[in-house]
Parts: sequence; C-alpha cells; structure tokens
Amino acid sequence: MARYTGPKTKIARKFGEAIFGEDKSFEKRNYPPGQHGNNRRRGKKSEYAIQLAEKQKAKYTYGILERQFRNMFKKATAASGITGEVLLQLCESRLDNVVYRMGIAPTRSAARQLVSHRHITVNGEKVNIPSYQLKAGDVVGVREKSKSLEAIQNSLANASHVYEWITWNSETKEGTFVSVPQRLQIPENITEQLIVELYSK
Repeated sequence: MARYTGPKTKIARKFGEAIFGEDKSFEKRNYPPGQHGNNRRRGKKSEYAIQLAEKQKAKYTYGILERQFRNMFKKATAASGITGEVLLQLCESRLDNVVYRMGIAPTRSAARQLVSHRHITVNGEKVNIPSYQLKAGDVVGVREKSKSLEAIQNSLANASHVYEWITWNSETKEGTFVSVPQRLQIPENITEQLIVELYSK
C-alpha cells in the first residue's frame, strides 16, 4: 500500500502549518527546516513554485500520492462544477478522510490504518480501501469486534469537531456521510485554484 512514510514535522515546517495534526515538535520550531532556519534569505518564489507548493500541501494533508492525486484531478476536470472545488470534495469524500472527520481516528494516517486493517464498515460491509469514495447517505461504522479498541475509544472521547455534512451516533458508533461538503464547509487552508493552474499547464 503506497503512502508517505517520511518525516512529518519537517514537511509541516516547510508549509508553516501543522498539516498532519497536532505536533509538539512543530510548535517548538515553526520556522522552515534547513541549516539556517529563520535566518536564511529566501528569494521571491516563482509562480510555478507557489503552485507546486500548494499541490504538495494538499497531497500531504490528505495522504495521497502523485499518481492518485493526478487521477483525481482528471476526474474533477471531467465532472460538472468548479474543478478545484470538485477536487477537494473528492478528497473529502475518501473513506479515510471521513473516518478522521468523524473522530474515529485522531489523524488521517491513523484512519487509513484502521480502514486497511478492516475495522471500518460502509453500509454494514467491511471496506479496507482507504481511497474508497463515499456517496451521500452512506453509513460508516466501526466493526462490532473493533468497538472496544482503546485507540478508537480514546479518539472518540477527544473528538471535538462537528461537521454539518456528517452525523455521528456515539451509541452505535456509526455515522452518516450526509452530503458532499461545499467548499465553505471544508476547513483546510488550501488554495485549490493554484493546483488547477499547475495541472492545466
């Protein structure tokens, strides 16, 4: 299963925000990585560099590798609507992302692991594909045998975010993907238009 396994704090420092979730190391050193850190004189970035950085940020945020991300962009281009918004909506509709949004896992990488290890069900069926695209009305739940897992219980106990496009029932440990989120409902700090411009070259 392809996924990014390199240093996460270094990437977060590069973009100047904790894109992988809470990170104590990032909080201590929230300046760019490298030998000179804060003191290095950084020249003006080219348009291409800014667009590329935005694409990389989106990829790392959602834990998607290049080929998969490019395929999603092609799908977004073919769909009706604003390409950039559709791209983000496709990212948000991934099963691993929704598991993270529901609070079942504290990070997207932890959510990906839960899905891969068959702890998650969609409409009552076990699904172990993190990139599985959910449709409006799909019910995502924790498998019966996995409901007592300490990692899941701890994550749900600490979950505080509420999203209008997702409902959650803490008793049955099931949630509904009510609808594809609108751009205003997606909290990620991503300028999707820059990604569209980059891929459109």
